[in-house]
Amino acid sequence: MAKVVVGLSGGVDSSVAALLLKQQGHNVTGIFMVNWHDRTGALTSNCSWEDDWLLARMVAEKIGIPIKKIDLSDAYRKRVVDYMFSEYSKGRTPNPDVLCNREIKFDSFVKIALEYGAEYVATGHYCQKSETKGKTGKTYYQLLTGKDRNKDQSYFLCQLTQQQLALALFPIGALEKPEVRRIAAEAGLPTAERKDSQGICFVGKVDLPTFLQQQLKPKTGRIMLIPPDSPHYAPLPSDATLSELTQPHRYHPEEGLKTGTHHGAHFFTIGQRKGINVGGMKEPLFVIGIHIERNVVFTGMGKNHPGLFRKGLFIRKEDIHAVRPDLALNPGESLRVEARIRYRQPLQSATLIRREEGIYMIFDTPQRAITAGQFAAWYLEEELIGSGVIEA
Repeated sequence: MAKVVVGLSGGVDSSVAALLLKQQGHNVTGIFMVNWHDRTGALTSNCSWEDDWLLARMVAEKIGIPIKKIDLSDAYRKRVVDYMFSEYSKGRTPNPDVLCNREIKFDSFVKIALEYGAEYVATGHYCQKSETKGKTGKTYYQLLTGKDRNKDQSYFLCQLTQQQLALALFPIGALEKPEVRRIAAEAGLPTAERKDSQGICFVGKVDLPTFLQQQLKPKTGRIMLIPPDSPHYAPLPSDATLSELTQPHRYHPEEGLKTGTHHGAHFFTIGQRKGINVGGMKEPLFVIGIHIERNVVFTGMGKNHPGLFRKGLFIRKEDIHAVRPDLALNPGESLRVEARIRYRQPLQSATLIRREEGIYMIFDTPQRAITAGQFAAWYLEEELIGSGVIEA
């Protein structure tokens, strides 16, 4: 049996992960991470890290494993939160959960776990790991979807490397959420009925503009309404180039009808509905574009406004990440995949086309709210093989 360090968060998923490893006979140690202290913008007064720490200790005592507390808040601020601020200031929308897994849980945390003598590091993610032989006979680790399709979290791990996967264990990946809660209840774990965490990884549920105002200052600007019959939405020709297929809709700062004001374009993201605060419309308004330099937010009326949809996206070559290096595309190659551009989005059929400058992802059907700064992940059947930051 192996020496395994489990990231105990005070939630039911990591609790059951630790319990299962203990039952399997492994030498298990729990480590609780403190990654964030600031409560600026918090929407709830409870669920601070102190509450999580108390529950994690209670779980460890119930299971019969030692637990340690470590503070990674400096690394988290520098490698996750500062990146968030930087991206939002540019009008892009980052995904802190993906970054947290890449930079903290499977990097900073793993390094500390190895110092404690860990052979493996386990988490409560709903995904699975396997091994396969590449074309040259080399063994590769596979990142597979979780059995519970509604809870599958492989997307959040889309930036992991082969080295990180080699050390990773996902004990609950072959279980569905009701089974996890049943196991926790039968074992008398204090987290059995605890609600799942929401919001930003380790920060929690926050009012995003208030949170971002720690570094990004409010600035009054115009909200413009773009009609659905705008020339921007003219059908593309059958011989449209890859650049044309992946080009985001771009609007002139004076274009459209002024319908209201906002407090900072950098606080908005494509596809956003809440927070626009413009009434009197037949249908809700959605953000369809942002002009950071002129501080303008462009909106469209209705969830089916053509400004919300695009046929493809582009990922720069330096932002391409191959979870399976042996399946990475070379310039000139293409591949049919299933892809998603956000967590819990149903997989979408698409074609990856590799060029010198990067990857073009062309979907079979136009996709809603493709957003720069987010991650696109692509799959072959149940395996996540690659990902990248959406440039446009």
